[in-house]
Amino acid sequence: MIKPNNLLFIRTDRIGDLVLTTPLAEIVKKHYPKCKVTFLIRDYTKDILYNHPFVDELISIKTKNTKGTLFFWSNLKLIIKMNFDTVIVVSPNLRIALLVFLSKIKNRIGTGFRWYSFLFNKKVFVHRKFAEKYELEFNIELLKEIGIDEKINKENVNYSLQINKDIQKKIDVILKTENINLTKPLYIIHPGSGRSSVSLPISKYKELVEKIFSSSNVEIIITGNNDEKVICTKLIINEKVYNFAGRFSLSELIALINKCDLFISNSTGPLHIASALNKNVIGFYPNLLTCSSKRWGPYNSKCKVFSPTLNCKDCEKEQCSSVECMNNIDMNDVADYIKKLKFTFS
Repeated sequence: MIKPNNLLFIRTDRIGDLVLTTPLAEIVKKHYPKCKVTFLIRDYTKDILYNHPFVDELISIKTKNTKGTLFFWSNLKLIIKMNFDTVIVVSPNLRIALLVFLSKIKNRIGTGFRWYSFLFNKKVFVHRKFAEKYELEFNIELLKEIGIDEKINKENVNYSLQINKDIQKKIDVILKTENINLTKPLYIIHPGSGRSSVSLPISKYKELVEKIFSSSNVEIIITGNNDEKVICTKLIINEKVYNFAGRFSLSELIALINKCDLFISNSTGPLHIASALNKNVIGFYPNLLTCSSKRWGPYNSKCKVFSPTLNCKDCEKEQCSSVECMNNIDMNDVADYIKKLKFTFS
């Protein structure tokens, strides 16, 4: 059995993907407390692992451009220098697989079902595309090769995300300056998805905002990236809806989410941040298997997913978008669910 002393996790894709990998660090430390745990990640996701209690070191993968093309030999040299005895490739692609193969790390763990899986000498045979379980649960399956057979669920999962205290103070000042009343429930609505899934139409989000205000005394903040400013503006129905799209860095967004009582969005990275911070979460997901909540849904005990009631068997992403299946989600059902949520304030 492999007993790692210097372990590298590779997760070089997006924010939500990294969030859904963070619990693995604590699980490894539980079984191998003296093992050094390092994560190789994209630079823009590094704030997810800020001051993480079970991650010893972070490495940002070196890339040539915004598309993420690797500086292959620079990364190889860096990995070899750090003398890892074990690597777990959570997010495989050919270049990453080749990178770890040429690094000559003794134990190279990855999926066994890709054509380049021969580059791993320890393989885990799981088909993620059938969405038989959550992404986080798939990730934990990879630990079996180092003798860990851990069972988690939405009640006991622990992400250990840390909030930068200085950033939190900055966010507190912004909320006070904007006259946001934190004695009322604070909802964050994040209508974008980074094009990683099929989104709820913006008209549906607007309908939901109107329903919330018709029945609740709350504060609502709209968030999004720079490219989503226009769609976020469409949700500003009155002076009690605040458009913060394009305003925050990732660390600032994490601190802002930490202040909310309810987070509402499509399948996207910030939704998984809210879930990891144990917030009430509402997610809108298509029935399309590759994007469905069966694999990519929020993973905590305070989440609720809404999906179309249509029979979408064998649906493709293009078809799902073109016929606007997500329009089939009834905002009355969402509003009724929100009314039943209870919040307490100190």
